[in-house]
Amino acid sequence: LQLRPLPVGARGRPGVTNPSRSLDRESEGGIARVASAGLTCPVPAGEVDRVLLGHGSGGKLSAALLRDRFLPHFGNDVLAELGDAAVVPVPGDEIAVSTDSFVVSPLEFPGGNIGHLAVHGTVNDLSMMGAEPLYLSAGFILEEGLPFDVLDRVIEAMAGAAADAGVIVVTGDTKVVERGKADGLFINTTGIGRLDPEFRPGPTRAREGDAILVSGPIGRHGVAIMAAREHLRFEVEVRSDTACLAPLVRDLRGACGPAIHSLRDPTRGGVASALNEIAASSGVGIRLEEGDLPIPGPVRAACEMLGLDPLYVANEGILVAIVAPEKAGAALEALRSHPAGEAATRIGTVTGERPG
Repeated sequence: LQLRPLPVGARGRPGVTNPSRSLDRESEGGIARVASAGLTCPVPAGEVDRVLLGHGSGGKLSAALLRDRFLPHFGNDVLAELGDAAVVPVPGDEIAVSTDSFVVSPLEFPGGNIGHLAVHGTVNDLSMMGAEPLYLSAGFILEEGLPFDVLDRVIEAMAGAAADAGVIVVTGDTKVVERGKADGLFINTTGIGRLDPEFRPGPTRAREGDAILVSGPIGRHGVAIMAAREHLRFEVEVRSDTACLAPLVRDLRGACGPAIHSLRDPTRGGVASALNEIAASSGVGIRLEEGDLPIPGPVRAACEMLGLDPLYVANEGILVAIVAPEKAGAALEALRSHPAGEAATRIGTVTGERPG
């Protein structure tokens, strides 16, 4: 599929959904990759017999990969929840466990580097299940030839992010592979968090009438990565929003408790894919108000120029909260009391229409 950028402000462009309608489909392939020969779509038509870029997009192909390849072999009641972290019993208590791998290119970008993502991504997944993050493990796959100054900056970023999040790295592993085998550096982190029995948000708990809140502007991380990777220049620099969301969740828990029904950090696949997952898990519909979506001007302009939908662009420092309607005001107030959530807003409502 060959795409040509449309002028900023162009209307009726193909592939951009109308957010004012209920979300009833998933992304067909996430963010299009900008190549020197033009825009390319990572999703081919028809059946395939090998892994494609689109399988890592967070959209339909990712869901199919999980459903058709992994779940038939690893399926169990805990995994079947498909939450951001798994809630598992241990003698006398319950903990949350989450693992994630980070393969971002470039390793450093405006607003952060892969080290920030490796901590924030796993800590945030634990927080979305209502857990208090405690411990991390870290596995590093280093490519031969990686400059030590780059590695030092990544490690320093991880240490700073872990300290800010109140977690400690308690174990790790390092491997080195031949030049050209690891895109510089890959990182895997696994996190463990302590659960509060009185605060258990989950993807299956959204109910008709609930308010849909977002803690800040959307689309910044994905646009920042694309701009750095493809050497795109905009009038205003777009910086990644990578951040730890645990303080926001603590404030929500204190203000609203069990009225917080679902939490999600909309990373790969963006806000739309996160809401589609909640809709599917809870058997509800989602209706967004287009005029209320907090899309920064530079992000909107970049997406219009590239033919992308900001709702499907990745984020790393915002959360989506599904809240009982009578507590929506208190939840917004709690989010806005923290610097990371000062731009929080209500963007829609859970409905009984189009369930799933």
